[in-house]
Amino acid sequence: LFAGVCCCCAALRPRYKRLVDNIFPEDPKDGLVKADMEKLTFYAVSAPEKLDRIGAYLAERLSRDVVRHRYGYVLIAMEALDQLLMACHSQSIKPFVESFLHMVAKLLESGEPKLQVLGTNSFVKFANIEEDTPSYHRRYDFFVSRFSAMCHSCDHDPEVQTEIRIAGIRGIQGVVRKTVNDELRATIWEPQHMDKIVPSLLFNMQKIEDIDSRIGPPSSPTGGEKEENPALLAENCFRELLGRATYGNMNNAVRPVFAHLDHHRLWDPNEFAVSCFKIIMYSIQAQYSHHVIQEILGHLDVRKRDSPRVRAGIIQVLLEAVAIAAKGSIGPTVLEVFNTLLKHLRISVDFELGDRRSSAGSATFSTSSKESDERIVQNAIIQTIGFFGSNLPDYQRSEIMMFIMGKVPVLGTTSQSLDTSHLGDLGTRRIQIMLLRSLLMVTSGYKASTITNALPPLFLDPLLSPSLMEDSELRQLVLEILHNLIDRHDNRAKLRGIRIIPDVSDLKIKRDKISRQDVSFMKKHGQQLYRHIYLGCKEEDNVQKNFELLFTSLALTTIELANEEVVIDLVRLAVALQDVAIINEDNLPMFNRCGIMALVAAYLNFLSQMIAVPAFCQHVSKVIETRSVEASYFLPETIFKDKCNLPKSLEKHEKDLFFLTNKIAESLGGSGYSVERLSVPYVPQVTDEDRLSRRKSIVDTVSIQVDILPGNNTEDKVDNTEEITFEALKKAIDNNGLEEQEKEKRRLVIEKFQKAPFEEIAAQCETKANLLHDRLAQILELTIRPPPSPSGTMTITAGHAHYQSVPVYEMKFPDLCVY
Repeated sequence: LFAGVCCCCAALRPRYKRLVDNIFPEDPKDGLVKADMEKLTFYAVSAPEKLDRIGAYLAERLSRDVVRHRYGYVLIAMEALDQLLMACHSQSIKPFVESFLHMVAKLLESGEPKLQVLGTNSFVKFANIEEDTPSYHRRYDFFVSRFSAMCHSCDHDPEVQTEIRIAGIRGIQGVVRKTVNDELRATIWEPQHMDKIVPSLLFNMQKIEDIDSRIGPPSSPTGGEKEENPALLAENCFRELLGRATYGNMNNAVRPVFAHLDHHRLWDPNEFAVSCFKIIMYSIQAQYSHHVIQEILGHLDVRKRDSPRVRAGIIQVLLEAVAIAAKGSIGPTVLEVFNTLLKHLRISVDFELGDRRSSAGSATFSTSSKESDERIVQNAIIQTIGFFGSNLPDYQRSEIMMFIMGKVPVLGTTSQSLDTSHLGDLGTRRIQIMLLRSLLMVTSGYKASTITNALPPLFLDPLLSPSLMEDSELRQLVLEILHNLIDRHDNRAKLRGIRIIPDVSDLKIKRDKISRQDVSFMKKHGQQLYRHIYLGCKEEDNVQKNFELLFTSLALTTIELANEEVVIDLVRLAVALQDVAIINEDNLPMFNRCGIMALVAAYLNFLSQMIAVPAFCQHVSKVIETRSVEASYFLPETIFKDKCNLPKSLEKHEKDLFFLTNKIAESLGGSGYSVERLSVPYVPQVTDEDRLSRRKSIVDTVSIQVDILPGNNTEDKVDNTEEITFEALKKAIDNNGLEEQEKEKRRLVIEKFQKAPFEEIAAQCETKANLLHDRLAQILELTIRPPPSPSGTMTITAGHAHYQSVPVYEMKFPDLCVY
């Protein structure tokens, strides 16, 4: 009777339940009953409206088996679910999916590693199924949290731990694939999800032993490596996630990286941080690179008070990022990158000087350690600026050159430069040096079509500012920057080192015909270049490198910019430098004087061979030969040796040791050069910057004796025979005091012309002219009569005299015409 009742009850059960029950064997070891599974699949495909009930019943059985630890039946139930998912793609599958995800969640919540792996595998299979229409109400919050927790598994068994972590990474990868393709369901990119996913992947990526092996674009490891190595699997998942990021959610994917690196203190050392951002830059779409750079700059601002090594680590990461981004398009962040870096450069100098001042009485070791750490930051900033700038297109690089030059603190310029008022002279010098070093790296390899594009006035004027000539290192940097910009044919390496070149043709100098634009540039700005070289040679703190760079400057100017007119100017400059060394009005040390003589010899030897004038070459060679015998210290090969015997004076030397202007003029004139200007000694032009410079200006040596003060300058006539009295003797004794007053008066006049505005000087001159006009009118008492005939003459009555037939002329006083 009982058996009959059971048969009746089984017959009355719904068909889908009977079909589901039939797939479970009596012994779970036998596995899924395939014949009955085929019947269940056919039924589900034929009656898709029953799928939700089939799923609910399977979920009920699975939950019961999990609680009772009948894991064999659990495996069978999940296998059946997987097959149903793969076979059914109708619209009615969505309710079935909810039951499926509920069963997967049950497995992931269990503490059994095998069930967690089983649930992950089923979810991954589900993630690979493309649904016809998205399901907007479905959320994956639980799965994100659970898979992220599995990525941090700390099971005592290493094999189980690795297995669970791999399952967690594969689960995250499944969630990403299932959600990122649907633009209307972007919940996975919300910060609360990214804050779990990204750190979980980075945590496993830290286990990579050889970081450098994955620098560059994504590699293609084998399938076995992906499955067995959590680090490789996590990296590939991370690349896939970033590759799917779009404009609106890029920042949400990158910001958790900073939080992870901060939390685990991975900026110092920063190998892992560099590796992460290389992966990011190579994985994202090229047009989104500037988002990453902006995030790095923002994080650098946030951590600006951290230790120098942490800031240096962030800047190094920025360097690697911009190195990759510079190859493509980085959008509007170019100036932002440089502006932020320059700001942090000033902050670093401020910290360095502040530490030096505060620790003046403390231990030397700690002070030097802090300073060296700040130097690491500063060098990293300079390297980043230079590398970034040198990889930009020429049109952007010229803008960056102008931008950096505008930030260099230059005396007398506008307030666009970095604020160094609180840093003092030492801090300002440090800023100047580092900005010029950055500019040197940016200009490296820059090839402008014309010199005007490379050296526009707004760039050239501050670069050649007198305030940048007060330090030997600053002058060296300025000259090296000029070399980068002038040398358009890569000749500088051939000219390295100051020396007498026996045969210039052996150097194989490359040059083109001077363009009209270059000729125009030299007419407008050539005097600025000459002046900078001239004054640079007269500095007392010059060392051998300064003279070498000055020689290279003259040689490059000859190669790139010299026509016949410029050649004459360069010869005048060289002769003027020789006179500086001989006359020595600036009281230069003997080494500097001999160094200038050697510089002139090396350059004229180079110039004479470049222009190929035989008589000129002969004169230069003869002087050099004479010097090698009688005064070798006038040659660069001798004077720049470590031990060189210097002469006591240069005044007693014979003329054969010097380059003579008349001989040079004679030789060049015979070859068609216009040598009239060689007779005019070179004098550097006076600029407005001279009066702003703290250095002694060459204007101070010019005597200006002009009286611009209004007043009656006529003196009454005095008798030549003056009676000798006590008063006369007293005046004679006071002559010295009068002379001092005259000197002071002349000094005030000179100072007025140097510093007074032009409008003020013009107004005083006009006042004086008006007074003179009034006085002349009173004396003449002119009476103007109309001319009696058209002959153009008339009679003028002046006092008691009469003058006739006076030709017409005009006196240039206001409102006064005399015919």
